Amino acid sequence: MPIADIKQTLQAKMDQSINAFKNNLTKIRTGRANPALLDTVSVDYYGAMLPISQVANVSLLDARTISVQPWEKGMGAKIEKAIRDSDLGLNPSSMGDLIRVPMPVMSEERRKELTKLVRNEGESAKIAVRNLRRDANEAVKRAVKDKLVSEDDQKRTEAEVQKVTDRHIAEIDQVVAAKEHDIMAV
Repeated sequence: MPIADIKQTLQAKMDQSINAFKNNLTKIRTGRANPALLDTVSVDYYGAMLPISQVANVSLLDARTISVQPWEKGMGAKIEKAIRDSDLGLNPSSMGDLIRVPMPVMSEERRKELTKLVRNEGESAKIAVRNLRRDANEAVKRAVKDKLVSEDDQKRTEAEVQKVTDRHIAEIDQVVAAKEHDIMAV
């Protein structure tokens, strides 16, 4: 595999890891309401499990309340039950055909637990990035062993791989710090 392909694959996979990490962080709630919080909740729609966003309009009423408006009359109770049964700790209430999902105020202890969870997610993302670095370096070593590239190219490529890795780990640290700030803000 040519070095350019190795670098391109590495960059793409590391970007995917960061995007997956950011997606995981959207599931960790802060004190503010966020419609993306309900993306993981599925509801039974005529025998098929679908995300709430595919059977209802999900939006914000205010900074602490998510509104869910089902597209069909009979779906309200099912959506409300799905939100209540999810592990998000939310308690929706119906007002006619509109479902209001208020965000409970978090205690200081719960905020600290969530920051630990964010740090653990960040550490997992860093491990994924480091594993990708290891895979790229092994691919370069195989290319040298197969005499496709020189040892000078190997050293140069390994240094570039390390720079890409450092940049992605710094991005993970920034995202973790921003999420911790959001969680700890009262």
